Amino acid sequence: MSTSLPMPGDEREQQFPSPSDFARLVQSLTHCILIHDAATKDILWANQAACDMLGFTLSELKPLKAPDMSSADPRFRRSAGVQWLQDAADHGTSRTEWMYRSKSGRDFLTEAIAVRVDLADRPIVMVQFRDIEKEESLKSDLQRTEGRLQAFLSHMAEGILVMDAESVVSYASSAASDQLRLSTAELVGTRFLELCSPGSKQALEKALATPQPDGSSTSIRLELSRPDKTTVWVGASCQHLELEHDLKGTLVLLHDITDQVAAEEQHRRDLEHLNYLGRYNAMGDMAMAIAHELGQPLAAATNFVDGVSRRLRNPDTAVQDLEYGLENAKKQINRANQIVSSLRAFVVQLEQSEQIVDLNEIVEDCLYFIQLRGQQHETEIQVVKSDTPIWIRCEKILTGQVILNLCHNAIDEMSTWPRRERHVTITTFATAESGVFRVADRGKGIAHIPDGRIFDGVFTSKATGSGIGLALSHRIITRQHGRLWAEENESRGASFTFELPLANE
Repeated sequence: MSTSLPMPGDEREQQFPSPSDFARLVQSLTHCILIHDAATKDILWANQAACDMLGFTLSELKPLKAPDMSSADPRFRRSAGVQWLQDAADHGTSRTEWMYRSKSGRDFLTEAIAVRVDLADRPIVMVQFRDIEKEESLKSDLQRTEGRLQAFLSHMAEGILVMDAESVVSYASSAASDQLRLSTAELVGTRFLELCSPGSKQALEKALATPQPDGSSTSIRLELSRPDKTTVWVGASCQHLELEHDLKGTLVLLHDITDQVAAEEQHRRDLEHLNYLGRYNAMGDMAMAIAHELGQPLAAATNFVDGVSRRLRNPDTAVQDLEYGLENAKKQINRANQIVSSLRAFVVQLEQSEQIVDLNEIVEDCLYFIQLRGQQHETEIQVVKSDTPIWIRCEKILTGQVILNLCHNAIDEMSTWPRRERHVTITTFATAESGVFRVADRGKGIAHIPDGRIFDGVFTSKATGSGIGLALSHRIITRQHGRLWAEENESRGASFTFELPLANE
């Protein structure tokens, strides 16, 4: 048989709940209830939750006074408790935090509300209270944590921003305000993209539009314009953030890298200048060698032309003699043209351009000038190239410059030895990951060179050398993700070797 709650106007309304049901309802409450006499403040009744929390039975509670069930702290003395209850009796309600003491002696802080209720036989004050000790402890911990966090954030060099997918800022830390020279109030609501340079806008838009699926951060560089027209470079770490019903967007950590970017730009300019000096030095070396080499064919061509000119004045000269002289003059001029063409082919591309090129091809392009230097110093040049192409990724002209410099150094080293011992070996081969070039001489080696100084641009054993060639070579190779090193040969002399990554594709 089903039952239903009484409706307004129902004759059962006056009987619901029954006194026994009402007692059960009150006893089932989880909030603690104490009922005091409004006049005497004596305890008249307590529900089961109050008895359980205080540790007293109802009969034990009734005769108790404030000192018997309250903390000994002066803030909870009997007069304070009586005044609190009296306020409720006078004004209808009164709220306080009261430290009760259980029968076992444990003190616990409660939130307590006293309410005056006029019953049929007398007015009473009903006190409802609940244990808030854990809440207060948690609140205190949170306040302490918040204070520490605020202190930590105020001393952070990194700025903190939270922005949505459209880059509108919803939170800004004081460090971000200092970096951008905008107040936090000015930053909040600002579309951050408007502060970015064109190139930086694309990077930020991509980071905001494509959050990392695993929750990791994305690092980007941004160039920003301040209100005072100055520019600042920042490193930004972007991480998607989503707190339920609270905060959603991208957390962006900013740190000022303006000095770092400036240093990198200066370093880039220094490298460009060193590359220029390297090219200039290489061209100077080649120019001196070519000037020497051009002297021979041009002098020979001049002699042949002079001979033809003299024979033209002699009526008995045969035509064959004139043709012979002119043909040989032409051969010598063609030889000079070949030398000039070789130079033009090597230095015509002065721009920096990364290419995929055969290492053997670079050596072949340089070989004429190497052999020319070898002839000048009566040094034998032996070339042992790989049978198959060695495809590497590099700047072809700069890499050729390194090969020339290392080979010229080896030839110059051998020029001081007896002629029969002047020998230089050039080798190319490939490893699993690199293309390798090596030039070996039979000179005095590198044991006499101070450790760590061979590539620092300071040391040179040449009477007229500056030492900058090896330093430039080292920079050129390392900036192309390669390695250059020197080592003693087992028998005699030294080997200079560099390796550059293979272009696997």
